[in-house]
Amino acid sequence: MTWAEALEWRARQTMTVVFTNGCFDLLHPGHVLYLEQARALGDSLVVGVNADDSVRRLKGPTRPIQAQHARATVLAALNSVDVVVIFEEDTPIDLLQVLQPNIHVKGGDYQVETLPEYPVVSGYGGQVVIVPFEAGYSTSHLVSRILNHHGA
Repeated sequence: MTWAEALEWRARQTMTVVFTNGCFDLLHPGHVLYLEQARALGDSLVVGVNADDSVRRLKGPTRPIQAQHARATVLAALNSVDVVVIFEEDTPIDLLQVLQPNIHVKGGDYQVETLPEYPVVSGYGGQVVIVPFEAGYSTSHLVSRILNHHGA
């Protein structure tokens, strides 16, 4: 969905809108559980997906493994996800300012007060919620295992 389409969708929402974001390069059970937890906090879930250039800046030159539209397509197929929007920046601050979700969810490795998005979300009256990660799942770990297994 484009930003304009997402904004039109958001304008029609009268219930609690939850937002989360990430690279979601190789979707794994930890992602699925995280997205289900996020969705359970409200009536709909918007997922912001880092664009390919943003993933390269954040994760390094060998990432992403899957192109942004492939990642968005897989996420959009999940029952817990209502809307997927790709963003070019390294943080979703601009997208949060546009959509102003009621709740912004991040994974357990963040602290609310140090999150770059916190001032924006609290500024429009939204709430930031940290949900725990499911132990044992990591895209970086999966990539490492694949590379080591195949001798690359």
